[in-house]
Order: sequence, then C-alpha cells, then structure tokens
Amino acid sequence: MQGYTDQLAPDGHPVRVITLGNANGCQVVFMDWGATWLSCLVPMQPSGTREVVLRSPNLKQHLQQNAYLGATIGRYANRIAEAKFTTSDVLEPQTLKLSPNDHGNSLHGGPNGFDSKRWQVESYDAGKVMFSLVSQDGDQGFPGRLKVRACYELGSDNSVTASFEASTDKPCPVNITNHAYFNLASSHNSVLTHELQILADRFLPVHGSGIPRGDLTSVAGSRFDFRVSRRISDEPPPGQVVASGYDHAFLLNVDATTGLQPVASLVAPDRKITLTLATTKPALQVYTGNRLAGLAGAGGRLYAAHAGIALETGYLPDSPNHPQWPHPSSILLPGQRYAHQTNFCFRSSP
Repeated sequence: MQGYTDQLAPDGHPVRVITLGNANGCQVVFMDWGATWLSCLVPMQPSGTREVVLRSPNLKQHLQQNAYLGATIGRYANRIAEAKFTTSDVLEPQTLKLSPNDHGNSLHGGPNGFDSKRWQVESYDAGKVMFSLVSQDGDQGFPGRLKVRACYELGSDNSVTASFEASTDKPCPVNITNHAYFNLASSHNSVLTHELQILADRFLPVHGSGIPRGDLTSVAGSRFDFRVSRRISDEPPPGQVVASGYDHAFLLNVDATTGLQPVASLVAPDRKITLTLATTKPALQVYTGNRLAGLAGAGGRLYAAHAGIALETGYLPDSPNHPQWPHPSSILLPGQRYAHQTNFCFRSSP
C-alpha cells in the first residue's frame, strides 16, 4: 500500500503489505508490523466500493499514533489494573508485575505490545494470510515464552475471519484481539449515528481510567442496553463524561464455547452496509473512538472524535484479578491451546 512500503519500520526494514481479494470485488489489506488490518473495501450495490476501516496515511504516522489502529493486540488486550495480578488456584499464589503504560495500568499488552512488533508472514494466498510471533519470557513483564499465530481470511460472503492461537511454557494471561476501527458510512461522519446491537444483558461499569468499578451490572433501563438495535447516540452514557462516549465491556449472552456465535451488529446510517459480528469470545469491548480527534487519517485529513468504533472481542478487562467472573479463565497454562475466532461479515444493499 502506497505510503507504507516506501518507509522503514523501527527495525530498519520495510514492512510487508498483503492484499486479499474475492470474486465480489471485496479487498482487505494487512501489514506485518503489528499484524495490522489496514483497509477493507466493501463492494456496494449496484457498483463501487466503500472503505470501512480507519488507518494512518503512511507508515511514519502509523508508528506515531497510539490508537492501535487495526493492530493485533496482545499479550493481554484491554486493561490490567495497576499493571499487576495475583495468581490464584492455577499456581502457587504470587503477585506478578507488568510494564505499565496507561496511568499506572497495563493496556493492550504494555508499552511494547504485539501492535509494535514485527510479525512473521508464515503463508498467504489470495484469500488468507497467516502471521506468527514469539513473545519471549518476561516480555512486558508477562511470564513464559508465548508462541502466537494470527490468521486473517477473506470469505466469499465478504466476511473477514480472525483466528488466534497461542501456547505457552508458563502460566500466563492471554487475551488476543484485533483493534480495527469501523465506520460504515465515511470517516468524515460520526459513528454515533450508526445503529448498534449487542446481545448482552450485563456490562462492566468503569472508572475514568477504564478500570472496572464494581461488578457486572444489568443493562436494563440504561444507556448500555443495546439488546435491540438502536442509534448509538450523541451523548455519553451517564457517569462516563470523562470517557466522552463508550469504552465499556459487555458480557455476551451466548455460549461461545460451542463455536462462532452471532453477538453484535452495526448498521450504517444510510443502511447500505451492515456489519455482523460472531465470535468464540465471552465479552465485547465497545470503544467509540472517543480520543481520535486530531489523529492523521487516510487521505491526509484529520480524524474527529468518534470517527470509528472498535468492537474488540475478548475476556473482560482486568480478568486476571477477577477469577470469580463468569467466563473461562484468562490464564493460559502449559499444555493448553489458546484458540479463538471472530468473524466480521459485511453485507451491502442498494
């Protein structure tokens, strides 16, 4: 992609850019630095395409942004409070300290997470690319040598399936996701005018720092109730003026352990594109791009706040410190295999 391959990454080498396409004219683009999703052109009816993913205009500005645009996130997506966790019954209890990078907390794997690493391109063809990464013992404070694979596959139905695998030689928190920002209309428009549905009865209230405040809470009768598709809204939910919008985790209703399950949908204001989300993960972090204002975007223009929405499937934030929460443990043990999928399906209509 022009503006990316003509510049050098921090390791002194150019990045590799891989383009996938299908017979419908859908095209998605990925980069090996951060295993990053750079572009998604959805075919429109009766003709043309529409870009639905936010990106930087070039590699230099991509490396300067801190919004995690399109990156594969790990070892632990979302936040871990005070950048530490105390192991429970899976280990002899001990407190492990991680590298802080967000008001004393660990965010998205720390200051040098998977988003800022060179992934290896194991294989690719017209419809699929496989990235791999080895995170050494002690990386950002996390224990164990973690081997990771991230596969992105474009289907004939204009869907992108992200598949993540990992194994470790020491018990370690693992929570891998993709941090693409979507805008199904245009990055000139606010995503708050989109309609959103989330199949979740409960969400996690948070402090302004994004750390959970209290326990899971019913969405009923609140601005967090998206069980029926509705406009996201121009106003922040009560108690979240600091966040200036949504940056919250929802515990999904479905039993994702049985395979990919539909959990959410996003509809463009002109209703010409719908994104349907299915996953094997137990939770969904919804972030309405509250701090995107002034970020350099594709085409040389600056993004505004709420220019895109991130729909990050994973475990609930700070899960290593809350083993009582009702989803599988976020601690990966030696001999276990971390294996999760999320499917982003784009449908267009006249």
